[in-house]
Amino acid sequence: MQEEKFFYVYMVADRSRVLYVGFTSDLYQRVLQHRRGTFQGFTSRYGCNRLVWFERYGSSLEAIAREKQIKRWRREKKIFLIELENPRWEDLAKDWGMKMEFYREE
Repeated sequence: MQEEKFFYVYMVADRSRVLYVGFTSDLYQRVLQHRRGTFQGFTSRYGCNRLVWFERYGSSLEAIAREKQIKRWRREKKIFLIELENPRWEDLAKDWGMKMEFYREE
């Protein structure tokens, strides 16, 4: 049986809320690329490395259409979309890629 594939539209931001809208089929890896600065261009130049919003789709065509739609929006509308689900602009992936430390009683 073939594993179901998902596609994501997402927004990353820097601390001063500069926004970047993107599309990916691997949200985990893409966020780590933004965080490490290995995704060249706008996000590495402006330090947009905090995942503040995302949506999941079952079709790449749907996700690409949604990404293009959001990129055409004014900043205020993007902020409204983020704040519907993430009013504090928390990094939704803050613990991704971190080493897990386990407490062990002696």
